[in-house]
Amino acid sequence: MSEQQHNALLRQHADSYRAYVTATVLHGQAAAEALGQHPTDLYALHALDLAGPLTTGALAERIGLSQSATTRLVDRLVRAGRARRAPDPDDRRRVLVEPLPIPHDEDEAAFGPARRRMAEVFRSFTADELRVLFRYFAAAAPALRDATAETKGLPVAGGPGS
Repeated sequence: MSEQQHNALLRQHADSYRAYVTATVLHGQAAAEALGQHPTDLYALHALDLAGPLTTGALAERIGLSQSATTRLVDRLVRAGRARRAPDPDDRRRVLVEPLPIPHDEDEAAFGPARRRMAEVFRSFTADELRVLFRYFAAAAPALRDATAETKGLPVAGGPGS
């Protein structure tokens, strides 16, 4: 495919991408509301679930907040019973933030509808198409994290395509 054809295809489908991103953000807000949390707090829990226990500073870098804002966020998560502070087994001077499991009924209320509906969507794709989708997710997540950092004027973690 020529560059001109490639660009035309991207322009033709830009609205569906924007609609998908908007739906993703709105679902994140609805899930956070169902859990009685702010969306940023939920995104921090996702970051902790994906990375494992982190220091407040490392969490701040992952979610793009200042250290002081992240400390307040962690205080909220601890008060809400969503996370706990624990000593770092490798360095007792440091404290790690660990996510706590979301009770099943709350998890189901917040994420069950999306899990079921997305399972329906994924069933409509072949194995090869799913591999392309998941390759896209794996490549798009760091690209969007870097774009977020760039938009905020922060250092980009891994440079182009990180």
